[in-house]
Amino acid sequence: MILLPAIDILDGKTVRLEQGDFEARTVYDADPFDAARRWVEDGARNLHVVDLDGARAGAPANLKHVERIAGELDVAVQVGGGLRTIEAVRDVIEAGATRVVIGTAAYTDVDLLDEAVAQFGERLVVSLDARNGKLAAAAWSEQTEIPMESVVERLGRRGVHRFIYSSIDRDGMLGGPDLDGARQIAAAVRGSFIYSGGISSLDDIRALLALRQVNLSGVIVGKALYEGRFTVGDAQQALDR
Repeated sequence: MILLPAIDILDGKTVRLEQGDFEARTVYDADPFDAARRWVEDGARNLHVVDLDGARAGAPANLKHVERIAGELDVAVQVGGGLRTIEAVRDVIEAGATRVVIGTAAYTDVDLLDEAVAQFGERLVVSLDARNGKLAAAAWSEQTEIPMESVVERLGRRGVHRFIYSSIDRDGMLGGPDLDGARQIAAAVRGSFIYSGGISSLDDIRALLALRQVNLSGVIVGKALYEGRFTVGDAQQALDR
């Protein structure tokens, strides 16, 4: 499993939200590059960058930060936020992203999804954002009644093999991971997925490892790193074991 420190960009700054609420934010770095460099110097092999401005606007808004992070640091960068056209996806890849993450568009625009799968294949990741086990979309602001398992099944039939499972209720709350949700997604995914939401300690990471799900390939961690609960190096060492 791999560790992916999260760099969420809002108003050009590195922030963490609570439960996806744009108003409940904490600013950690005035320049997202500072956060990225810090995590890479601490041993990060991958970064998870979210363009929150782009997610809210429906189009990428922080490509200059992606370009600098990907261009100046020796690290794989996974980028999402506001990718709702094939041109937007292509722009992020041209900015240096190793993988691109789409969310809302995967459920609302079948033509875009099919074209993205055809063009970018394994570089495409679909975000499964869940609240109470049901799909949330539009930067987490729209709640549906669609069970996550049916979403995974439908996307799998269209050729999606990489996912991120995010527990919105736990995001930014340092309350521990949604282990039941991770098990359910693991049973549904025919491919691989990364877990995100609620990680507060190395014990939380060990709890995910203890699930022994072979398709769980990584974990995204944000607030716990920014708050100094543990280091990137310690977390990756635990995952390597």
